Amino acid sequence: MSEKIYAWLLRLYPSRFNEAYGGEVLLLFRDRVRDETGFFPCLRLWLGLLVDLVSSVPREYLYAQPARVDASVWQGVNGEPAFYLLEGGSFRLGPLLLGSMLSSLALGTFWLALSHAGTMAPSRSHGNVKFDPQPAQHADAIRTTKGAEGFRLDAAERQRVIHAAAAILKRYYVERENGRKMGDALLAHEKRGDDNAMTDGVAFAALLTQQMRDITPDRHLTLDYSEDPFPELPTAPTPAAVAARREAMRRQNCTFEKVEILPHNIGYLKFNWFPDVSDCQPAAAAAMTSLNGADAIIFDLRDNRGGQPEMVMLIASYLFDHPEYMYNPRENTTTKCWTRSPVPGNRLADKPAYILTSGSTFSGAEHFSYDLKVLKRATLVGETTGGGAHSGVWHRIDDHFGMSVPETKAINPFAVADWAEIGVEPDVKVKAADAMVTAEKLAQSWLTRK
Repeated sequence: MSEKIYAWLLRLYPSRFNEAYGGEVLLLFRDRVRDETGFFPCLRLWLGLLVDLVSSVPREYLYAQPARVDASVWQGVNGEPAFYLLEGGSFRLGPLLLGSMLSSLALGTFWLALSHAGTMAPSRSHGNVKFDPQPAQHADAIRTTKGAEGFRLDAAERQRVIHAAAAILKRYYVERENGRKMGDALLAHEKRGDDNAMTDGVAFAALLTQQMRDITPDRHLTLDYSEDPFPELPTAPTPAAVAARREAMRRQNCTFEKVEILPHNIGYLKFNWFPDVSDCQPAAAAAMTSLNGADAIIFDLRDNRGGQPEMVMLIASYLFDHPEYMYNPRENTTTKCWTRSPVPGNRLADKPAYILTSGSTFSGAEHFSYDLKVLKRATLVGETTGGGAHSGVWHRIDDHFGMSVPETKAINPFAVADWAEIGVEPDVKVKAADAMVTAEKLAQSWLTRK
């Protein structure tokens, strides 16, 4: 029930937002619902979502600039998934009031739905996701057409996507046996008619993603849908795409959100992405250089969703006085990754380091956290991270469907397992909201004993 309500709330956003992010947002919501059990955690989750609606719906309608879908949006510079970031502007009173009214209406709808949940007709369950069934013959009769409601899938289109996805999994997925199992599972669901009710592209992509993850809970494994046709993927991004990406990064200071010196001469750096070194090396160097005189350093990765391994290695270079090997699950087993240490003029190599983590810390941010933890070079403070280790290569199925499939299997030289599906455990477990205060106290205590 909660997923249906949230899917309805997503319709408050512009259609281009739902086309680009709707499927992934639903998957993230599903992950959160699975974790937030009990009345008060559920209430906290929904209040947070509604607060986000108040601020983000007006912004998306009035300020977000729609970006043309380009090959580099999906492929990235190194063949990895990458997305442009939409830029925003300052709020106006009118849009804010509109967002507040919509959110109030959504909250009322949510509680009304809860109060009447017992009278709702039962739905068909697919794993952890529930979908209201539609008559199969009606769904099969609808051809794939584009109208006011977007593309509607027919049986032939669903079959074509399922069989293509199964073939890709069996051929490319990093763990061949699990790839075979996931491919067989998709075909089995199709044979049983579990997908027959799906006529909406976003919901169909989300369902197939969940069916794959029921076998292997790999969060880098996704099936994606776009109402606008995907471009044919070139071998490299166009110069215009590269320029647009760099300009977007420049305007956001390469996601280096906050750099400052805290009391007791503790350096603090918050950044929410590990951007491409070719775009953002100067910004990264400037951030680290501004902290060069600190006696301890805190990296805030609680909102960091990943990025490029090269930037992970670059920032880690400041924490060592010699080249240090760092395990990278995106590399093949014959390639070793070394930091660029020592960095000329750097004085942070012997200073204590703390990394703030949360359940949203993901992918490249976990790469950074994991290696510095096992190398005993940093203390992790906060929550267990998201568990996304292997990067995905994006495969285009047709104009409207494609999938991200992890394909690289690296050998971990460390004695502990990597973070795939399980996340990186912090050294000091506290709520993400309390991680900053805790890390400051740890740093102060260390500096006092020094």
